[in-house]
Amino acid sequence: MAQFDVYENRNPETKQSIPYLLDVQADLLDGLSTRVVVPLIAAMGKAADHLNPRFKIRRTSVIMSTAELAGVSLQILGEKVCSLKEQRDEIIAALDFLFTGF
Repeated sequence: MAQFDVYENRNPETKQSIPYLLDVQADLLDGLSTRVVVPLIAAMGKAADHLNPRFKIRRTSVIMSTAELAGVSLQILGEKVCSLKEQRDEIIAALDFLFTGF
């Protein structure tokens, strides 16, 4: 597992609206049995760009729902589908905005 990896959401109740989960936890904490993730929700309508950056995963447009980040058990993460490490600056900026307001 690595920071900024994207995983399939295996929860059948939320998979349609939240197809992917973005791991934002530092790699230094790999030994924990949980990961901090941000839902990547199906892109519909407008979003606050700085707080909710958009990405394309497997030809699907998604929005990073930053304010919904959560700690989850490793067991709920599905298959790794890609990494967004190239978008690190956007992701960190969204998290900084959530925590500090700028």
